[in-house]
Amino acid sequence: MCPVAIVNAVHLLIYTSNPEADRGFFRDVLGFKSVDVGHGWLIFGLPPAEAAFHPVEGDAGQKHAGHAMLGSAVYLMCDDITATIEALAAKNVASTEVQKEQWGIRSTIRLPSGGELGLYQPTHEVAYTLGAAAPKKKARATVKRKSKGRKAKKARRR
Repeated sequence: MCPVAIVNAVHLLIYTSNPEADRGFFRDVLGFKSVDVGHGWLIFGLPPAEAAFHPVEGDAGQKHAGHAMLGSAVYLMCDDITATIEALAAKNVASTEVQKEQWGIRSTIRLPSGGELGLYQPTHEVAYTLGAAAPKKKARATVKRKSKGRKAKKARRR
């Protein structure tokens, strides 16, 4: 088995009716750091992630760049959904009723655009801790130089 993943990251596209407001939410409310790739277009660094594949009825995907892409739902994960909802409420973020599922405890939070993101506290084993660790720096090879003896030292002094 290959010790290094074939890809090095996942880029998530979130479609919204108000990208500026939702970018501000990610930056100011959730505290995600970003890079500005030009004209205020922010790309956010995200916490570790995981992916699960669920069956779909009908066509749940969408077209992007002329290709049929898989559909997806975004869930932000947390260790304590009650504390997370309270912290978000202190920042005037609305959430829906908390529901217990076989796989976790879930809710949704509303973005400034009116769109919603899932929020859940998993009750199952998580996979995001399995992600690739940062590459370790290789130890610098120590090169021993052979001494050329006294003649070489004398030559260097001259």
